Amino acid sequence: MGRSFTSVRMGSKAITGRWERMAWRLPGPDRDAALRVVAMAKRHTSEGFYAFGDPLESVIFSVLVEVLKGRDRGPAPVPEGAGP
Repeated sequence: MGRSFTSVRMGSKAITGRWERMAWRLPGPDRDAALRVVAMAKRHTSEGFYAFGDPLESVIFSVLVEVLKGRDRGPAPVPEGAGP
């Protein structure tokens, strides 16, 4: 029998999907902040596929890059049409 494993890209998608479902269960301002985190996490997952072997590492790296970029330009808007 062969082994099956989740690629970094598929794992990142699963993680951000869980985070998004959680975000929709939060009240108002917390929901908006959580949806921004999800959008940040999704922004660099394709690049993370080449550099990381762990999906969580890829997602967190993406969020950290966006947080540092956002310090200079203000908060990211909540993505339109984001929904469960």
